[in-house]
Amino acid sequence: MDAVEEIKSRLSVEDVISEYVQLKRSGRNFKGLSPFTNEKSPSFMVSPEKQIWHDFSSGKGGDIFSFIMEVEGLDFKGSLEILARKSGVDLDEFRPKGAKFNKSGSKERLYEAVEAAVGFYQVQLTKNEKSLKYLRNDRAFEKQTLLDFKFGYSPKNGSALSLFLEKKGFEKQELKKAGLITERSGSVYDMFRDRVMIPLLDPQGRAVGFTARQLDKDKNSPKYINTPATAIYDKGRQVFGLSQAKESIRKFGYVVVVEGNLDVVASHQAGIKQVVASAGTALTTYHLKSLQRFTGDVRLAFDDDNAGQAAAERTIPLAQQLGIELSILKLPSGKDPDDLIRIDSKAWVKTVENPQYMIDWLIDRIESSVDIKSAQGKRQFTNGVLKTVKQLKDKVEQEHYISVIAKKTNTSEQTIKEKFSESSKSNIRLKRVKSNYDEPKIIKEQRLREQHLLAISMKQESVGLKLRNLPLDIFSEEAQETAGFISEHPGISPNDSEYGKMLALLFEEYYQHTDEDELAYQANNLISRLVQTYAKLKKQTLLKEMNDVEGKNQQTLLRAVKQLDDLVVQFSK
Repeated sequence: MDAVEEIKSRLSVEDVISEYVQLKRSGRNFKGLSPFTNEKSPSFMVSPEKQIWHDFSSGKGGDIFSFIMEVEGLDFKGSLEILARKSGVDLDEFRPKGAKFNKSGSKERLYEAVEAAVGFYQVQLTKNEKSLKYLRNDRAFEKQTLLDFKFGYSPKNGSALSLFLEKKGFEKQELKKAGLITERSGSVYDMFRDRVMIPLLDPQGRAVGFTARQLDKDKNSPKYINTPATAIYDKGRQVFGLSQAKESIRKFGYVVVVEGNLDVVASHQAGIKQVVASAGTALTTYHLKSLQRFTGDVRLAFDDDNAGQAAAERTIPLAQQLGIELSILKLPSGKDPDDLIRIDSKAWVKTVENPQYMIDWLIDRIESSVDIKSAQGKRQFTNGVLKTVKQLKDKVEQEHYISVIAKKTNTSEQTIKEKFSESSKSNIRLKRVKSNYDEPKIIKEQRLREQHLLAISMKQESVGLKLRNLPLDIFSEEAQETAGFISEHPGISPNDSEYGKMLALLFEEYYQHTDEDELAYQANNLISRLVQTYAKLKKQTLLKEMNDVEGKNQQTLLRAVKQLDDLVVQFSK
């Protein structure tokens, strides 16, 4: 057995994917929202029986390796390393004897450097009375909590870490790329000095960087500093505490987001472990998407000051775009979660269990800031609330809040509806965050058509026979081998391949209860659209080439164009 098969034997596809996508049982399969598109209805399927996944909204699919490659933006080698760690497979055992894996300069090397730094800082914490006193006495953290979150201390000596890691075989350039050292005026210094060190972990639990808290008050230095952006750490994507919280998030069905990393630690120690933080930055779409993989119920517990409340308000449109159920937790004035937990941990539990829906919270917030009895106040109130209400996806919910606004402003619902309609016309859509999965719409549509056609062809011999009259290059490269097999063996499923298994899953989901006449009709439509688009794209290329040639070559291209027209006529509906 090779490394790939060994990993597959140890990991189930549903367990791997459930770390990224919230899955719900759907018959023999699991279903969830696509992590690659902004769909609102789940069309992402996982088959434990076939050990494959398929995203019906984008046409992507495959096994656990292809999923990790897609969702993490990695090549096969990168996905192999992640899944090997997850399954406990030692890749060295599967390499030819004498072969050495060169990790120099790789991301894996950066992970190793940061992990070594974590261990070094942990040892230094045991030797530093000042930092231990701060954590044990001032913050009231227990010994087990410090171990669970791998707290450490960075010595005042500006080269202690770099000297330690160089002895471990790491080069200065590697340490710089990992964000562990900095260079000034030709001299190298440790990035962190005389600070409490809190490791930042990715969702798989690997250390990628640090948050470092100041011990002595220094107005010329920030209280907290983070690892600079590196190949393995991005502040805009980092969710602090997610690896420790994800099991509790799944268990309770919701997640609490706080502002400070130490708020997370305090809450976990108090037994409320479904709590994370956004690592010192405003919540981004990526943060919310990371949380949405585990739950659609997100509760914000931001500080009760202008900055915290404004940050909560800015999160509302992001949550609405993703279809997240966002609510706000009301903290006592002047208190953050850590303060509240130390005073009365039961009060924190009660706060977490009593969220206020985002729109109701926003209405209270805006109402308290204006004179709602005055004409100006009514205008400010309705403008502020309608801006958010018009982004709601549910019409019933919109109708409800239009009624609430009317009652609070002592205005007729008809007037509020008219203002709502006017504001909706001028609504500016938020820009969609681009991802590595963007591709031309016409290409995605062709891939979806060919998958549906091939799925039907595997089960319907009469449809499979029609593939023989289609040029093979009408199909994408990934589909050509399967299309060739089906055209030679119509009505037979090539289930030994991942692509064949994916097509079988597609057929089960869409067509298993469809009669033969309807399948034939659907197949004819698919072939017609597939051929039309294929001919259109081919002709565009040929016509461009005709501008650069003349004589016989031009006549050859014209004949090719004519053949495409004939093909379209042959398979027209």
